[in-house]
Amino acid sequence: MPISRAPYKRGYKHVKGRGRESLVECDGCGRRVPRYKTFVVRRGMRFGPDIMSQVDRRFVHMMVRVSRFCPACARFRKVSEPGKSRKSSRRGRSWA
Repeated sequence: MPISRAPYKRGYKHVKGRGRESLVECDGCGRRVPRYKTFVVRRGMRFGPDIMSQVDRRFVHMMVRVSRFCPACARFRKVSEPGKSRKSSRRGRSWA
């Protein structure tokens, strides 16, 4: 049994066709990684709510760029939000 688990949650669950998962390139290092292992970051322009209330949404194109990072690049760039793993949460307790 592992001592600690990954300090983040992935929303992807393996499904029926898991043997045919597509590989995508990491936008950080270029490594080919299974799609379910990547961390998705959406970057783009945002307008404030006061501007959006004045402008019709049909005439505004919100450019959004989707970047996918492998677990190593996500940790390095602090894309994944690590919480406390079980090992580090036990560190402060006394077992006596």
